Amino acid sequence: MTRYVLRRLGRGLLTIFVSVTLVFFIVRAMPSDPVSLMISPQMSKAAQEQLMHTYGLDQPLLTQYVLYMKELLIGNMGISFAKRIPVTELIASRLPYTLVLLAVVMLIVCAIGIPLGVYAATHKGKLADRIISVLVTVGISIFIPFMAFLLLYIFAFRLKVLPTGGAYTPPMKEGMAFVADVARHIVLPALALAITNFANAVLYTRNSMIDVMHEDYIRTARAKGADEKRVVHKHALNNALIPTVTVIGMQIGIMVGGATVTETVFSWPGIGRLIYDSVNALDYPTLQGTFLVMAVAVVIMSFIVDLVVARLDPRIKLGD
Repeated sequence: MTRYVLRRLGRGLLTIFVSVTLVFFIVRAMPSDPVSLMISPQMSKAAQEQLMHTYGLDQPLLTQYVLYMKELLIGNMGISFAKRIPVTELIASRLPYTLVLLAVVMLIVCAIGIPLGVYAATHKGKLADRIISVLVTVGISIFIPFMAFLLLYIFAFRLKVLPTGGAYTPPMKEGMAFVADVARHIVLPALALAITNFANAVLYTRNSMIDVMHEDYIRTARAKGADEKRVVHKHALNNALIPTVTVIGMQIGIMVGGATVTETVFSWPGIGRLIYDSVNALDYPTLQGTFLVMAVAVVIMSFIVDLVVARLDPRIKLGD
């Protein structure tokens, strides 16, 4: 187990290093640059040069990269070009909103997607299975912005039962009143992101359950007189969940990408909205910081998925 953890840690660090390096050079390969946004024509030449020097933009590209990596090793992600505050503070203020959004989305995906997949598998070929299959196909095919605007139009503009955007209604409330306010605001962005992701959970659970239900040990359990519910939930579900858990875990990165669109449509102040604003402002340090957080999240989620899969299937030895 220790050898496995060390090996995965090494791979994770290498993945993060490559991601940080690629993002550093890719954002600087964009067809524009932040200099024109930062420098005012009214500035004196000395002031312009001082501003360039302050943010390190007067250095050669490789020098900027080396300096950035040195600062990153001590936890300094730089200063946001757009907000003029440390990137760590900016991300820290936005990250909780994205974590709450993704937690709600994952709850919807797991609480609805997995049981629905099991139900479809145990009713294979029947009307319920066909209806679920159609809904899954629609869910996989649907465009996130379309779903976001559709929900916004129905529930915010037509029915007026949910807010149009933001994380809370100013002024900020306190205690449970604040929690209730955030809960109302999170419904639409969470639904928009969940509907387009839970379909995969249904599909993988259904197909995996159908395969598992034809295994010899399932037939043996039935032959011994085991109750059908016990056969499904005790013997079949654990093995059937292995590909589903893997897919759901790997979808975290995809969800963050989808959250960029969803958070922008609903003005949800999370990491996704921060990425959108940073691209528009050509805010290099903030973009680098947000993608670093995403890379770390993917690495951690991959490790957690391996542990969960090993728990579901004792035959998997993490130390090998």
